[in-house]
Amino acid sequence: MPPRLLPLAVLAGALLAGCASQALQPASLPDGSRARVAVLETTDVHSTVLSYDYYKQREDDSVGYERTATLIRRARAEFPDSFLFDSGDTIQGSVLADYQAQVQPVGCGEELGIYRAMDALGYDGGTAGNHEFNYGLGFLSQVTGTPMNVEGGHADRCAGPHFPLVLANVFSARDGAPIFRPWTVVQKDIAVTAPDGSSRRVPLRVGIIGFTPPPILEWDKQNLAGKVTVTGVVEAAQKYLPELQAQHPDLIVAVLHGGLDTAAYGPEMENGGWYLAGLPGIDALLLGHSHTEFPGPHYAGMQEVDAARGFVRGTPAVMGGFFGKDLGVIALSLERRDGHWIVDKGQTHSEVRPICPAKNVCVPADPTIAPLVKTAHEAAVAHVNTPIGETRLHLSSYFADEGNMSALAPVNAAMRDYVQRELPRLHPELAALPVLSAAAAFRTGFGGPDDYTDVAVGPLTLRSAADLYFYPNTLAAVKVDGAGLKAWLEKSAQRFNRIDPTREGEQALINPGLPGYNFDQIQGELSYLVDVSKPEGQRIVDLRYQGRPVTPQQPFIVATNNYRASGGGNFPGLDGTNTVLAAPDGAREILAQWLQRNRIIDAKDLPASSWRFAPLKTRGDVVFKGAAGKQEVAREAGLRHIRQLRDNGDGTATYAIGLSP
Repeated sequence: MPPRLLPLAVLAGALLAGCASQALQPASLPDGSRARVAVLETTDVHSTVLSYDYYKQREDDSVGYERTATLIRRARAEFPDSFLFDSGDTIQGSVLADYQAQVQPVGCGEELGIYRAMDALGYDGGTAGNHEFNYGLGFLSQVTGTPMNVEGGHADRCAGPHFPLVLANVFSARDGAPIFRPWTVVQKDIAVTAPDGSSRRVPLRVGIIGFTPPPILEWDKQNLAGKVTVTGVVEAAQKYLPELQAQHPDLIVAVLHGGLDTAAYGPEMENGGWYLAGLPGIDALLLGHSHTEFPGPHYAGMQEVDAARGFVRGTPAVMGGFFGKDLGVIALSLERRDGHWIVDKGQTHSEVRPICPAKNVCVPADPTIAPLVKTAHEAAVAHVNTPIGETRLHLSSYFADEGNMSALAPVNAAMRDYVQRELPRLHPELAALPVLSAAAAFRTGFGGPDDYTDVAVGPLTLRSAADLYFYPNTLAAVKVDGAGLKAWLEKSAQRFNRIDPTREGEQALINPGLPGYNFDQIQGELSYLVDVSKPEGQRIVDLRYQGRPVTPQQPFIVATNNYRASGGGNFPGLDGTNTVLAAPDGAREILAQWLQRNRIIDAKDLPASSWRFAPLKTRGDVVFKGAAGKQEVAREAGLRHIRQLRDNGDGTATYAIGLSP
């Protein structure tokens, strides 16, 4: 059939439309044109879709993506031209996540709850954090809708998020190809004001490139060893930025699941954001992983960092908290110069917007989110209420930093029992060695006054096990000598500030530089004192096993988790080389099975507390912050030298601890 001739009027209209379209192209914009664009960021949501505490079985307004969604909609109303990205640690970290990954895994055609919620807001891109790998490459491949040529990966394209995921520093061991696309370009029309005051809309092309912490290869060795390779974030950027720049994007945003560290750079650096910010070509930097806010006081004084306006080495940057508590916002002011968009840094700033700007003042939940996960949420709640036993002891972490090991003792007992049963079968030559166990109280108030383990006397459920062991780590065991054991404990003792006994006034006990999840407390017929008057490296005194001093060469097996055994937390001597058992079983599942076998937990079933502070008489109070009104919990745990000094009015209180006998 011959082509039909267009009527003259239609042809003329098409030509005029073509001319108008051409006139709106960025290349025709005069220098001096300006635009205002926001880059919005979520990070470390950890599948906290709802404002709900699965451990306490109650609403929790201080967390939840459903409230972040409200902030996103408000920010979009303020900034009609905006891009929304996620910096990773998205699919793991809640009871809902574990349910959809391990209890009732989603099928290939079913989208994860957190991705359904995010799709309701319409993201423009994201990256993978370290916890994306916790459930294995097969699960990650499936739920992200990303076929991967790796052992266990999905060849089919399953249901995944409706936005691109980019990751430039993880590669298949089979073919060397990135397991996700390393970069992509997204485009939206934005409003532009010309120097003469006229306004028009033109396309803005934003390139995004993603990075995850390189230590994932050690942290998730059981899931990744021999399957993928990993490079440093700077090396990956240097490899792929030229490719991205060749696409001539107007701006490039680096989406890093990592924070800021000014220590000497190496390809294994966990938090390489400071070094990425210094690379030419990156116009904005999105951060994560550290569970802190940037800009914010935590980074005040850091070299080449403006912790008030949100710049790192001259590059605008933001890190928007965790668990859906915050939204990161970079308000970019763009100016047209020499035919290109340039960030006007004098008119640009970053900020972190909390869902709860004041105590008991939180934004409402977006009503469209909860229905998207209703079925999975209700099933997860029912599952974690499965009965598994009973406790006659109050198991809590309210005073874990001060010596109450009630929440740690069941974990240590279960892990030690597992290793004592499995090690003779796997390594009969090690069967005679003493077995200890190391655990940390994961929930010690970092996330707020409700962020504590609290298992009341009475029935135990799977929810109790998840409360006692917060992360989906697997169990591992390492061989150390007495010197290595002491070094392990010395590293843990960095949790405390050095206390000057002659100083008047208050002194803070806790050093926030070492997070609670790195304060390992080791049990198993072990005893030791922590002398907080001594400098770091000299605080562990009177270290004994079965009542006898531990010698430097004395061998031990220590049960721990895969994160610690493989180098997580940078503990001396722990780098994966001395691992003697890498269990396929999760520490949480091992704990749940131990609780089921024992049925009734009493003091006689648990290891004795292994440590206390060395006696120290101080002139002023040694203080710490905790949940308000919990002094009776300290007393029932035998910590009678703790008293509440003042209620801080935000659910927390300041306590004093007496260190003298």
